[in-house]
Amino acid sequence: MNMDATYAGNVKRNERVQLMPPVDAAEIPWVSLGSTPERRRTNIQNVLRTNRLIPLAETIICNTFMEMEPDALALLPNALPLGPLVAPTSRPAGHFLPEDLTCLAWLDAQAPCSVVYVAFGSSGILDATQFQELADGLALSGRPFLWVVRPNFTTGATKGWFDAFKRRVEGKGLVVGWAPQQRVLSHPAVACFVSHCGWNSTMEGMLHGVPFLCWPYFADQFSNQSYVCNVWGTGIKLCRDERGVVAKEEIESKVARLLGDEGVKARAATWKDKACASIAEGGSSHEHLLKLVNLLGE
Repeated sequence: MNMDATYAGNVKRNERVQLMPPVDAAEIPWVSLGSTPERRRTNIQNVLRTNRLIPLAETIICNTFMEMEPDALALLPNALPLGPLVAPTSRPAGHFLPEDLTCLAWLDAQAPCSVVYVAFGSSGILDATQFQELADGLALSGRPFLWVVRPNFTTGATKGWFDAFKRRVEGKGLVVGWAPQQRVLSHPAVACFVSHCGWNSTMEGMLHGVPFLCWPYFADQFSNQSYVCNVWGTGIKLCRDERGVVAKEEIESKVARLLGDEGVKARAATWKDKACASIAEGGSSHEHLLKLVNLLGE
């Protein structure tokens, strides 16, 4: 049977997928990335093609660690988890955009565990309505916030409106074009991370023990959110209203709820310890790295 021709990647019914935490059918990666039937078909065909190639590999290097995903890794006997693969804060590997280091001095002036850090990675884009709801929600939260707004982060929002917003929150919030994320997440002033749940950001937040407010958009971000909220218990999700918008009231409410949840904070701290232990000498990822070195030397 030609599986590439048989599977179109379209949603036929919404039901729980075994061995996965809860994810809506429309949020499965090949569906959320496909705006047309043709795109979904291409996406699922790529997934199937990759799955057929996996058994042919002697070793699959993964940016995760054994304690984080034991069930998934049990299904991949040739996997070699080395994560968290995060560059030391003192020796960053490179920058997607020029970093605004002034935010570090600003963080130094904030109280411990007080700052809401907001960053949506390198590709997330908000329309004008959602952009303004996010801005107003951060202002309503009453918390100091550090918000990363790339040059192409929004479509339609006027510069005049945004300049007025920044003047309104001056002294309470700081907006930068790009931030040194690892140094921000490791800063004692940071209380939580409003994130798109991209895998790199998820691993960085986990390594530094920062609770998440999850705001995924596509691909694996929805399943990453489900792991954060339903498996690891280190965050909560932001919900869209009937317009498909995360409203300012939702942002205000969830920030308050997250920062008052001692259970989430405790679990985030526990996972930080596990992540650090995995890459320390004798940890699971450290041992796997030594194994990889031996494999490459054969």
